Amino acid sequence: MPELPQMQALAERLEAAIGGLRLVAADALGFAALKTVTPAPDAVVGHVVEHVGRRGKYVVLGFDDGHRVMVHLSQAGRVDIEDRPKKTRPKGAVVRLRFATPDGEPGPAPLVGTASGASSGVDRRGRSTPAPLVGTASGASSGVDRRGRSTPAVLVREHGTERKAAWWVLAPGDAGPLEGLGPEPDSDDFAELVLHGTDARRIHTWLRDQRTVAGVGRGYADDALWRARVSPYAKLAQLDPGRRAALLDAVRAVLRDGLVKERERAGGLAEPRLGTNFEVHGHAGDPCPRCGETLRRVSYESYEVVYCPACQTDGKVLADRRLSRLVK
Repeated sequence: MPELPQMQALAERLEAAIGGLRLVAADALGFAALKTVTPAPDAVVGHVVEHVGRRGKYVVLGFDDGHRVMVHLSQAGRVDIEDRPKKTRPKGAVVRLRFATPDGEPGPAPLVGTASGASSGVDRRGRSTPAPLVGTASGASSGVDRRGRSTPAVLVREHGTERKAAWWVLAPGDAGPLEGLGPEPDSDDFAELVLHGTDARRIHTWLRDQRTVAGVGRGYADDALWRARVSPYAKLAQLDPGRRAALLDAVRAVLRDGLVKERERAGGLAEPRLGTNFEVHGHAGDPCPRCGETLRRVSYESYEVVYCPACQTDGKVLADRRLSRLVK
């Protein structure tokens, strides 16, 4: 699942690509993925994107009239920036958004933006011009403007058979799915939780709970606990002040390092597998990058926890109930 670094870097690339552009069409391609009835997607068509940001694992498009569009990719959602809006409906398609320059003329095609703003097609203000969302404004459509220039689009789609990727159109002031999210990992509230909190759950569990801290998932939880040399089964009450501080530093460091790597990515977020940048997550059976001990895993129904026995659990191999059942 895309986590904070992937979503933050994606938001930055989208900001470079569509910030300041006018939404001219939003083609809802997966009916169940739209989680709001009112406002309808048409409510944001014709309005200018003032900013693209992130909260937790959500990408947030803010428009000049106060409406917002939010996208959550869930486990297998991905984003393509198309040089020209396609008329096809790819398997797993969620929504296709198209934009134009504020004066109504569709913008030139970009070589889909990077975090640094690099791109081959730019508008008169030097911004690249891709396109995302739903509804149709006058003149939006064919993939080329009157001068024959391509008009890019942003396509949200989903791999696999589960349909969990979603999007929302929210009226001004409506928090929508952001209501109830926990603090961001770089906030003072999160620091207070780690340094002085009393949450009795396993640390790995509450790190992944978006109501407790927003943006961290399985991958960076594994990596953060490994860096901090903390067992995934440990609880806050078992950590002295020094280890709590180390945990806080590790969570922030792995996310910061992950974001640096994600900013090297160009275009949308299209690859089927996004876990190539993790230090230990997804590497069970490989040598620990720090001590060389074989990394172990604990498997659950839909995910696994990876850890180093030597670095994190004083040599103890954690019980894997699923494996035990298979052995029996």
